[in-house]
Amino acid sequence: MFIYTVKNGDSLFSIASKFQFPLDKIREVNGLIDPTLVPGQALIVPSTYYIVQPGDSLYTISQMSLVPVDTLRSANGLQSDVLSVGMKLYLPVRTKYPEEGLSYFIPATPEQIEMTTRNFSPYNAYFGIFEYHITEEGNLSTLKNDELAVRASRNQRVAPLATITNLTPEGFSPEMTRQVLNSPEIRNRLINNIYTLIKTKNYAGVNVDFEQVQAGERDLYTGFLRSLNDRLNPEGYLTSVALHVKKSDSDYPGYDYGGIGAVVDFAFIMAYDWHEKHSGPGPVAPIDEIRKTLDYAVQRMPRNKIILGVPRYGYDWTMDNGTVISAKAVSVTTATETALRYEVPIQYSIQYQQPYFSYWDENGRRHSVWFEDARARAAKFQTVVDYHLRGVGAWQLGLNFPQSVFLVKHFFYQKRVI
Repeated sequence: MFIYTVKNGDSLFSIASKFQFPLDKIREVNGLIDPTLVPGQALIVPSTYYIVQPGDSLYTISQMSLVPVDTLRSANGLQSDVLSVGMKLYLPVRTKYPEEGLSYFIPATPEQIEMTTRNFSPYNAYFGIFEYHITEEGNLSTLKNDELAVRASRNQRVAPLATITNLTPEGFSPEMTRQVLNSPEIRNRLINNIYTLIKTKNYAGVNVDFEQVQAGERDLYTGFLRSLNDRLNPEGYLTSVALHVKKSDSDYPGYDYGGIGAVVDFAFIMAYDWHEKHSGPGPVAPIDEIRKTLDYAVQRMPRNKIILGVPRYGYDWTMDNGTVISAKAVSVTTATETALRYEVPIQYSIQYQQPYFSYWDENGRRHSVWFEDARARAAKFQTVVDYHLRGVGAWQLGLNFPQSVFLVKHFFYQKRVI
């Protein structure tokens, strides 16, 4: 396999021809419906051979194929790094890394639940069923079709986790979290309700996603997770948590990575939204910042408790004289289709390992788009391997990113927990 960046004048036919690989397979792996391509678009070519092109070197081929230079040299019996155009190089199949993936999905219709669990079960050990809201009294909201989602997950041998959030119609509520955590009575009621939910609905465990926990509740939050785990663990239920990214103790001070890591089975680090709807344009999940987060995290919790959360989306910011006036989340497929529609090339940041582009809409307003693609996803998957983490997971499976599945298969094999 290698990742090819579309150049001016390329077509699916010309790419298939110069790499001597079936056009239909390239179309299938990349989820292409429209055969038209945009310069800068990243395409996976799932070939075990690479045909040397003008300007290639072992280094550039290594970068495209994710195979080390020394491995390429050895696998092809090369005595030097000199290549000739048209040379056929073998791309060794990489050793797959054992991982336990966690991805979230929102139960909708029965048909959507069946399709999602069937299509993504080979690539996940856990499904986070999203979501149950807590109340100020320590109760939980209901969730439509949750029993169907649990049953479908278990039928596919994926462990379903009940995702519990502090989300309200106004957003994540630190005030409600403070109220719940500061009352022993309410806190215990919530723990009992979570236990009852998991037991009666046949979940494998829980994923707690309390966002914007404040510094004053830092130890209370860790204590809540410890008490929850003490209630669930004796019966074999899993306790997991979603965490904001931290590069230092002063970042998101309501989250004690060390304390939390000691009392849960694993943590899903939400390594996305460095830039989001309210921040202004920029990389959504920059690899340099992700590595800083992991450098901090692995000093405070075991590596085998960390699941790296990655996005299946980006953002499209609408600008007016350099000021953001609106923004919307876009899937990977939508972002690429937008670049194609407005006939603008896709750029790629080496520092951030994310693609981006700008365009002017029909109303004369400038847009800035940052998103994920195959190159960005491969960089994150390689980071999971390099840091020896428990696994990788995504928010969320309803967002279209066809190439991601192929890359998961290329990098990992799934360990099963049920």
